[in-house]
Amino acid sequence: MIQNYSAYTAADQDVWGLLFRRQMHRLPGRASQAYMDGIVATGFPNEAIPDFEKDLNPRLLPLTGWRVVAVPGLIGNREFFELMADRQFPATTWLRTRDQLDYLPEPDMFHDTFGHVPVLTNQPFCDFLAALSRIALDHVDHDEAIEMVARLYWYTVEFGLIREKGELRIYGGGILSSPGETIYALESNVPKRMDYDVSTLLQTPYVIDRFQEQYFIIDSYEQLYESIEEIKSKLDMLLVDDL
Repeated sequence: MIQNYSAYTAADQDVWGLLFRRQMHRLPGRASQAYMDGIVATGFPNEAIPDFEKDLNPRLLPLTGWRVVAVPGLIGNREFFELMADRQFPATTWLRTRDQLDYLPEPDMFHDTFGHVPVLTNQPFCDFLAALSRIALDHVDHDEAIEMVARLYWYTVEFGLIREKGELRIYGGGILSSPGETIYALESNVPKRMDYDVSTLLQTPYVIDRFQEQYFIIDSYEQLYESIEEIKSKLDMLLVDDL
């Protein structure tokens, strides 16, 4: 599949611009520095829908070897993890409408690209993502194992927090693309905020229809990649215990 850029309407461009401006107003001082640096490195500081082949990939590929590939929407686990194990980040090409600005039942292009692509300029994070995807492929036909991997992916890639210079910052794309959760994740006294712990993450269910009940905090992107061997061993241990 390719991104048919000429199909985007003026209304689509307006919605993108509105979403972009709204988040760029909220993210400074809340988003990870790696994300803010990535916004610049990938050419996002503009209000036009990004063209994957003309704008994003020529900037992203030389930095970490990753590229963005167009997909029609939600795809199966095998295809999803095969792409990322090959350092290709799947992004849908459809964009929400003006009456869907604050909630969608599934990710759109703003979430997939604005939320995730800037952090793909960080090499340790990219290495973690590719390695986690290879673990998922080793267990792709085992429902319980895939669910555990999905939990870890959810609480890191989608809804992860990081400590930077003693302050909490956001690196998870699900938060970075959500104006409400951007504030809630850092400033609300409702959710729990816990240190990154592989065993806990593998066994902690998540919610998809409301703000998260807990967030997990890493100390660095290197910590994520360095936890890969622990993820493998703890996953195998939990699966054996359930036999």
